[in-house]
Amino acid sequence: MKVLITGANGQLGKEFSKYFFMGKIDYLSTNKSNFDITNLEQMREFLKSYKDITHIINCAAYTNVDEAENNWNKAYLINSKGVKNLVEISKEINFELIHFSTNYVFSGEKGNYSTKDNTNPINKYGKSKALGEKELKENKKTFLIRTSWLFGQNGDNFVKKVIRWAKNNETLKVVTDEKSSPTYTKDLVIATMNLLKTKKYGIYHITNTSCTRYEWAEYILKEVGWKGELIKAKQKDFDLKAKRPKSSVLDISKVERVTGTKMQSWQNATDRFLKEETF
Repeated sequence: MKVLITGANGQLGKEFSKYFFMGKIDYLSTNKSNFDITNLEQMREFLKSYKDITHIINCAAYTNVDEAENNWNKAYLINSKGVKNLVEISKEINFELIHFSTNYVFSGEKGNYSTKDNTNPINKYGKSKALGEKELKENKKTFLIRTSWLFGQNGDNFVKKVIRWAKNNETLKVVTDEKSSPTYTKDLVIATMNLLKTKKYGIYHITNTSCTRYEWAEYILKEVGWKGELIKAKQKDFDLKAKRPKSSVLDISKVERVTGTKMQSWQNATDRFLKEETF
């Protein structure tokens, strides 16, 4: 097994790098400077020296949901065209492709989404990711993994933001009308690696269990001993450029069935993160 990680400087990419380093698995950590997924010729040139790659894990993505509304070209280039380039490369080098997508490919009207549901994004970020998913149909040896509300030690995330906000405020407003599933990067990496062992390619959802943004913030603030006031709010109370799905819970039963392992609760995942992270 020899793995190439794209977007290795990001939250998920760093978690995979750490996992492979600790497990003494042969891997390459790449980023935009040496393996830009939007530059097909650069990718080809880089891989001339690494034709023994067995897996590419694509952690490269444009993830700024609000900025995507005004920066469609960049979102499309990375989240869709970049995936197309990876598929093109896969025709030249026989590797398995692992690609991560998002709950934002769904509208949030249905509430709970299985891997068989059709995508129907309501913002441009979600649209760019949905278009990227379509590109994967050209590669049979693909794991398409949708996840949501990612948090880990590397990079910024909702948990870190809530704690940062709490340090500077006596009151906080958090929405009650946005529901999905927090996903701890460590749990996502382990579940992904368990899935790879099965060789059962296809679409999977990998997250921890579900809650609202408000429930998650309330739990975090209680755990850190914040004494301020948490106020319930609605999405319309905030001046956000992009619409968010109100309820986009990803059904994780398929990955649990295929791998024979159960995903941890969002409370358990948050507890472990808070114990390991220094704020």
